[in-house]
Amino acid sequence: MSRRRLAATALLAVAGVLVACGVPAEPDSAPQPQPTRVTAQPTPAASWTPSSFDAALSAELLTMLAQDQADRHTGDGEGTDEERTERLREIIEAHGWPTYSLVGEEAEDAAWAIAQHSDHDPAFQREALEWLRVAVENGDASGGNLAYLTDRVAVGAGDPQTYGTQIGCGDDGPSPATPIADEATVDERRAGVGLPPLADYYAELEALCAQE
Repeated sequence: MSRRRLAATALLAVAGVLVACGVPAEPDSAPQPQPTRVTAQPTPAASWTPSSFDAALSAELLTMLAQDQADRHTGDGEGTDEERTERLREIIEAHGWPTYSLVGEEAEDAAWAIAQHSDHDPAFQREALEWLRVAVENGDASGGNLAYLTDRVAVGAGDPQTYGTQIGCGDDGPSPATPIADEATVDERRAGVGLPPLADYYAELEALCAQE
């Protein structure tokens, strides 16, 4: 799956899990099961090393993404979000964040999508975010993916978004799941991670919301 194609599906299938027909998207207020597992491992910054390409791991992540997308679009994907989260946890424990150098750009996208869909395990999402942040700082992962996961974690905690990526479909069209911090400068932050202006993002979502 190309980066452009994944970005298109991400609007609703990844970022847009927050979309709810007819009402603005909000963080789920229902109690969520909390994982009992605590992962002991070095901090991301202390563990950064360049990686050699792992073709088998790259293929596995792309398969996991295909299953994830099948679940969301047709309901017939193999496995569950919980199982994919657990496998991604194992991958991160073994390798750190699945970087460009380790798995390639498309499979790095796949790892991000799985982390993005790990809302049932917010502790893991926060951990994955820190590994991804260090990979981006080292030029080995997507800044756009970092922006989406940063906002996803914030929205899950009921906090303001930094980049305005988590948008739902309200009665009047696209609506932020939580407020956007310092919205007057959000386009500067978005540009810094390779995302288009917020107005362009909203325009793209308008058509998708209309289909809902």
